[in-house]
Amino acid sequence: MPPGFRFISGYLDRAAQETLLAAIGEVIARAPLYTPRMPRSGKPLSVRMTNCGALGWISDVAGYRYQPTHPQSGEPWPPMPAILLETWRMLAAYPHPPEACLVNFYAPTARMGLHQDRDEQDFAAPVLSLSLGDGCLFRLGGLSRKDPTRSFRLASGDALGLG
Repeated sequence: MPPGFRFISGYLDRAAQETLLAAIGEVIARAPLYTPRMPRSGKPLSVRMTNCGALGWISDVAGYRYQPTHPQSGEPWPPMPAILLETWRMLAAYPHPPEACLVNFYAPTARMGLHQDRDEQDFAAPVLSLSLGDGCLFRLGGLSRKDPTRSFRLASGDALGLG
């Protein structure tokens, strides 16, 4: 795997997954799932999402960005649950706390294409991902669109870091 990539199969045991699910349920109660839209075209994404933390990642006709409020309610994002902050401290190897936590909800027909995360101000900050629920196929690409990709399965409780 490339430098900075870390995969931890089964990082969250069943009890931790249930704790995380309950915490995410509280986040969704305060910041409901919504359907983001593609920049310029306004076409809806197939995934629904919400956020927690000081900032939330947004996609709409105006573009991709981080903002401090929910795009529909205008309310501030709820704070990050303790289990997420603890996971960050354990896995991120980064001196600053996270500012944003994006929660993606994938229905059976939802898909996410290969993409780059490049809206961050500090590219030294890792992206940490926790899987909860159904398994999926994860594709990892390179720095260029022409680079080969690698695919592997993620299961509920898996963690991965992209540094």
